[in-house]
Amino acid sequence: MIVSEIGTDMSRFPSAKHLASWAGVCPGNNESAGKRRSGKTTKGNVALKTALTQAAWGASRKKGTYLAVRFARFKAHLGQKRAIVAIAHKILVIIYQMLSKREAYREEAIAELFRRPVEQERARLIAKLEELGVTVTIEQVAASSAAA
Repeated sequence: MIVSEIGTDMSRFPSAKHLASWAGVCPGNNESAGKRRSGKTTKGNVALKTALTQAAWGASRKKGTYLAVRFARFKAHLGQKRAIVAIAHKILVIIYQMLSKREAYREEAIAELFRRPVEQERARLIAKLEELGVTVTIEQVAASSAAA
């Protein structure tokens, strides 16, 4: 359905932002002088917007995927419906990249982008424990005993 609406030739759209605007799933952002006004999305292609929204609902319920994790993060501070529009936008950007580069979707490559380095994760956990009032001393575990 999505490909039938946008086609396979992405040269019509200079960027993924242009495609998202045409589809009506680009994020609305209307702010002036520090006052936030309506952030509604544009009208766009109704059939494509509907298909992307349905795909976003399905992706948000699939456990252990990039889009499900993003949905949970968006939902926490945007609300459920705005989070679905954000995931629909993400799906459209992914489709644009796939069609313009002629590459298949690789979930592992995207998940790798969001994995924290071990040192960063260790520092985050230590800071959290110290915030809770626990004194932390670090002792490096030998590689041979860690495997056992």
